[in-house]
Amino acid sequence: MKLSTLPLRVGGNLPLKTALILTLARIVISPIFLVLYLRYEAIGIHFAVLPFILLSLLAVSELSDFLDGFIARKWNQVTDLGKILDPMADSIARISVFLAFTQGVVKLPLMLVLVFLYRDVFISMLRTLCALRGLTLAARFTGKLKAVIQATAAIAIVALMIPYTKGLITLELFRSVSLYIVSAAALYTVFSGIEYIYVNRRFIKQAWTK
Repeated sequence: MKLSTLPLRVGGNLPLKTALILTLARIVISPIFLVLYLRYEAIGIHFAVLPFILLSLLAVSELSDFLDGFIARKWNQVTDLGKILDPMADSIARISVFLAFTQGVVKLPLMLVLVFLYRDVFISMLRTLCALRGLTLAARFTGKLKAVIQATAAIAIVALMIPYTKGLITLELFRSVSLYIVSAAALYTVFSGIEYIYVNRRFIKQAWTK
């Protein structure tokens, strides 16, 4: 048997690129969430069941986010492609959810959700610029906390849909609480971006002036 036909495994436990597959799975879940949230009636899903399906998708997405990093470090599956795709998958997954929430029952203001998009795009641009100049901008704790806060906000809104579907809270209250939740997440997102730029200002200036 040729070596090329043998299954590639790391540490005798996990197939090679398992972490990368989990990252890609997070990207695939994003459009599924969008379609189910926006077109649940056309698909034949009852509104009372929808929150539980959406919560399941969010849980799988966030679990994959934890597992891909854990597996990559523990089984030495850290790759340059993974370093690029992982933060990209995080942005795609979470921003897709909040963009979906600008429609349908939640009705978040689009300008509020764009805060998440602009922050991630701007920071990604700076990291890419520095990488091209041979400088590495390390991840910050504030950035990791930002991801947790955004994920918690998304899960909280979907969970809040459950009492709304049962008629326990009004649409006005549901939308007001959702707005407050996402506004708090947006404020911290802005703070994390400013903190990231401030801490890395010397490297950014060095890369920018080269």
